[in-house]
Amino acid sequence: MSTTPIEDSIRLKLTQSLNPTSLIIHNDSSLHAHHAAMRNNLSQETHFRLEITSEAFKSKMQPARHRMVYALLKEELQREGGIHALQLKTKTREEEERQRIGEEMEKGEKVGEVDVEKV
Repeated sequence: MSTTPIEDSIRLKLTQSLNPTSLIIHNDSSLHAHHAAMRNNLSQETHFRLEITSEAFKSKMQPARHRMVYALLKEELQREGGIHALQLKTKTREEEERQRIGEEMEKGEKVGEVDVEKV
C-alpha cells in the first residue's frame, strides 16, 4: 500500500488525461499541519503545488486550464481528508520555452550590467 495515495492519484490522472511533458508535484502539507483547519485531519496529503506543462492547455486561458485540472481531481478535492489547497502553474511547451529564454536573457542582462560597473 502506498504512503502517498493522493499524490499517486494526482500523478496518474494528470498523466493519463493531459499527457504532460513535465509534471512536478510538491506536497506542502507538512508546512500547513499546524493550521487550525488541519488539527483533526490525519491526512499527510492536504496541500499541493502542481507545475504542469502540456499541449492540452494550448489555446486555453489560465482559468480554463485550472478548471480542467479541478475536474480531473474532483474526487480528491471532495474526499474527506483529501486536498485542502491546490496551487497550479499550467503552461504549454512553447510558454515554458519562452519563460526559459526570458530567464536566461534576464541573467545575461544582469551579468552585463555588473561587468559594465566593474569597468
